[in-house]
Amino acid sequence: MNKTYRTDIDGLRAIAIIPVILFHLGYLSNGYLGVDIFFVISGYLITGLVFNEVEENKFSVLKFYERRIRRIIPLVLFTTLIAFILGLIFMLPDDLENLCQSVFASNFSANNILMKITSADYWAVKNDYKPLMHTWSLGIEEQFYLLYPVIFFFLKGAKKKFILPLLIFLTILSLTAFFKSTNISSKFYFLQYRFFELSIGGICAIYFSKRNPFINTSKSQYILYFLLIALVFLLFFNSIRGNDIKILTTTILTAGILVLGGLHFENNSLYRALISNKVFTGIGKISFSLYMWHQIVFAFSRYFLVDEITLIYAIALSIIVLVLSIITYFTIENPFRNRSKIKTKPLLIIVSFSFLIITSASLYVYMVGGNIKNVPELGINKSNRPSQLNFFSSQSNINIQYNEDIRALDKPFSDNKQGIGIKSDKVKVLVLGNSFGRDVANVLLESSFKDTIEVRYSDLASKSDDELKSRIKNADFIFFGSNYPTKELIAKYNIDMNKVWIIGTKDFGNSNGIHYNRKIENYSNYRTSMKTGVLENNLHLKKEWGEKYIDLIGLIDDSEGKVLVFSPDGKFLSQDTVHFTKYGAMFFARLLDSKFRDIMKLT
Repeated sequence: MNKTYRTDIDGLRAIAIIPVILFHLGYLSNGYLGVDIFFVISGYLITGLVFNEVEENKFSVLKFYERRIRRIIPLVLFTTLIAFILGLIFMLPDDLENLCQSVFASNFSANNILMKITSADYWAVKNDYKPLMHTWSLGIEEQFYLLYPVIFFFLKGAKKKFILPLLIFLTILSLTAFFKSTNISSKFYFLQYRFFELSIGGICAIYFSKRNPFINTSKSQYILYFLLIALVFLLFFNSIRGNDIKILTTTILTAGILVLGGLHFENNSLYRALISNKVFTGIGKISFSLYMWHQIVFAFSRYFLVDEITLIYAIALSIIVLVLSIITYFTIENPFRNRSKIKTKPLLIIVSFSFLIITSASLYVYMVGGNIKNVPELGINKSNRPSQLNFFSSQSNINIQYNEDIRALDKPFSDNKQGIGIKSDKVKVLVLGNSFGRDVANVLLESSFKDTIEVRYSDLASKSDDELKSRIKNADFIFFGSNYPTKELIAKYNIDMNKVWIIGTKDFGNSNGIHYNRKIENYSNYRTSMKTGVLENNLHLKKEWGEKYIDLIGLIDDSEGKVLVFSPDGKFLSQDTVHFTKYGAMFFARLLDSKFRDIMKLT
């Protein structure tokens, strides 16, 4: 393998990072594939370096980990610290809590796992507002680095001949799992499905280090040009359907460029002009800083600065990212990589202390649900901050407790407990649905007629057929929230449509952050645009269910399709833009009071 520094790989890094940045600005739909280029480059460089050390009997697992720590951890810790501080200043509790989860997970190289659990759809709009969502790829790389050197440790000396066959075998396993799995989010976020991208780079580094089947002929340079053009075309044009094929194609093209580029990067003037020019190599050198900074800057800009990143904002923010990246490249990346500037012991002390402080602080803020300051818009102040703590439980989270409390109503009606009980004169109301169904139940419980009704809640996914049929039979009225009934469902449970009502969908925009950080004078007139497709879906449901449909959006939208964000007294209707706060439930209870009374014939 050529040990001369390859400037063309810096150029390839630039080709990778530019589309990623454009993707997160919303301008390039295939730009996320730049991450796949980085995976292949990493596998190629790391494997080449380690394999050379194995051949020279110089490989050390500890030195390998030290190099990875120097290369990655200082910048990760610094950028997660900056994101954490900005979150403390600008974010609402629910968003701050989510950020602190990401800080914690990123520092433990596990944000890909967290993203799989909390944001399975990488392309979802909500991810645009997550400052550390991009560290999922670092999670994959660092998990790879944690396991990868074990192969070389056990296959040293005479056993090194087994390294390449083992890598090929593991690559085939990973590729097979990648194409056979139907779980899109797992394939995107988990190492076992991404291993082949890194290992293909590694296979190329080993196989072509002493073999040159193409030889340095004029023909191979044309293949190299073709691969380069094809890669750029793939990134900038949506020419291939299917994410799996896009990822595999990107991997193969990148691997080919790395192999053939090694033959031509020194002597081929056209190739050098295309990929080793000063601009590309300069961008490539700071690509790690660019990667770490860009999403932090873009997400916080969306959160507290601008509703939409227009072209002018995109240029301005990109310049900010560039300046920050240059600064951290020279003040953090370079010094920590240089053993002569920062020795191993000071490195470990600095990294360990920083890790402990940042991770502990983020864990604490997560555990208190981000409730560290007064937020009048949510009715939060020093005297009423929740005393409970979060501890990685999806159903005991502080900020969703109001919604989760409805699960206590997941029980039979009071006069139907196996035939035992006092006969109730209250109107029996059954709410069916998921978390949106629990929102409906909260609206009913905040109503003026709450003492005249008995509310029960059931999640269709968690009840036996017999239990659901019993509750449906005994209910006077049934309200569906989110889990809208189908003809098959109605027939299955023999539901009387005369007592069924459909509670409409709802949405309060992309993020509350931009509203929270503005000085709003008239809450009653302040509105925001809904997420793309929500209004169309609402119209479709209205048409489908007709008079049985209770339109929530129609109660708060205007002629432009924008909806209210606050109650008249300045309280958020939703803490996460999709579920009700207590104030939101109270507000809609007032708006729906006469409608519900008419439906249930209440006086």
